[in-house]
Amino acid sequence: MLKTTRRAFLASTALLPLARAAGASDTMTTTQSIAADLGRYIGFGSKQAGGSGDNACGEWLAAELQGAGFSIERQTFTAPYFEARHTDIVSGDARADVWPQPVVIPTPTNGIHGNLIRVGAQGQSALPVADAIALIDLPYGRWSSALASAIRAPIENAFAAGARAAVVVTNGPTGKVIALNTDGRKPMFAGPVALLAPEDAAPFFAAAQRGEKATLRLSGESGRRPAFNFVGRIDRNRSRWLVVSTPRSGWFTCAGERGPGIAAWLQLARWASRSITDYNLAFICNSGHEYEYLGAEESLKAVAPRPEETAFWLHLGANMAARDWHGITGKLAPLPGADSQRYLVVSPSLLPAARRIFSGLSGLEAPYSSKELSAGELTGIIKAGYPSVAGVFGLHRFHHVIDDDARCVSTESVAAAATAFQRLLAQVTRTA
Repeated sequence: MLKTTRRAFLASTALLPLARAAGASDTMTTTQSIAADLGRYIGFGSKQAGGSGDNACGEWLAAELQGAGFSIERQTFTAPYFEARHTDIVSGDARADVWPQPVVIPTPTNGIHGNLIRVGAQGQSALPVADAIALIDLPYGRWSSALASAIRAPIENAFAAGARAAVVVTNGPTGKVIALNTDGRKPMFAGPVALLAPEDAAPFFAAAQRGEKATLRLSGESGRRPAFNFVGRIDRNRSRWLVVSTPRSGWFTCAGERGPGIAAWLQLARWASRSITDYNLAFICNSGHEYEYLGAEESLKAVAPRPEETAFWLHLGANMAARDWHGITGKLAPLPGADSQRYLVVSPSLLPAARRIFSGLSGLEAPYSSKELSAGELTGIIKAGYPSVAGVFGLHRFHHVIDDDARCVSTESVAAAATAFQRLLAQVTRTA
């Protein structure tokens, strides 16, 4: 997949053909602002929690809210990190880079050696995996978290059977490694685990078929480092709060995964600071998302308004408006519209309004009741007892893939979704 730079992204999106719409001048200004915010977010590069990209992004977002009249409160916590030196698997003449699964259990410097034993999607293997390197072939999916039973179970079973390490082939829609969210407090598995791209897996399956040995190396510097959440508040001395939250961190650039939510969150903050006067405002931005919502858990404990003080909470999660793609003879062709694998969840009383407001927006036009569906940080918000909520989440084609770059977002789709969420907030303020 070809890379697109931040400069090229801005040049291609700043003047989208929206003048035909009513209110074209305001729409154009909004679209240009969203394009600039997307480009800025993408330009920070890797967003791993507590890393330079995540920290710089957080500083920028806090400054933007401060400029819009919000007071800023930061909350610091620690997140794992791993700075790789050698991360690869070798068998005979075959060699491939791997992604070390956090929280990383490193191998010795010279690696772990053992027979390469293929383990199928259901955890079955033709040979015992004791003292071997288990090569686990996942079923096809848009994967996101190692906590999914289809991922976790075969890895745990391999170690229980005596495997020395596990290499997991993350079969998905791009052929690339799909990074997996994980517990941020301790390693999930009993030994070293690495992720292997499907496009690199064939020679290792062949080696396993021949009964050959392999060497897995996962070496580098690891530990914990500070990361931060923040909340921007405008306290108007009202009795109740409106809360809007979004995560900013992730494994790679996260253009389609996080970028649309970030851009919409900023747009809503600027609009709400001027237009919503009957409620206090709290705009929360969390790090640590990739460690099973570690930052979001911390912000719920300490910086979020209490449920009884909150009129409404909107959470802007993954794939709010990532680009859709055609798959043609093994290649991907970008489409102008948004990936429909995005899910809108609202409190039951908001369903009629949500169906009307999001009509025509693929995926979002069919909202779910919060009593029947939730995921990610939204689940924690609902469990904490917030009485009225809405949230969006999903897994686009390049979710958790290194190529989730500027080509994975369309400013027009992000602007359309952001406008709909603004209308939803306006509806809530009229009826709450």
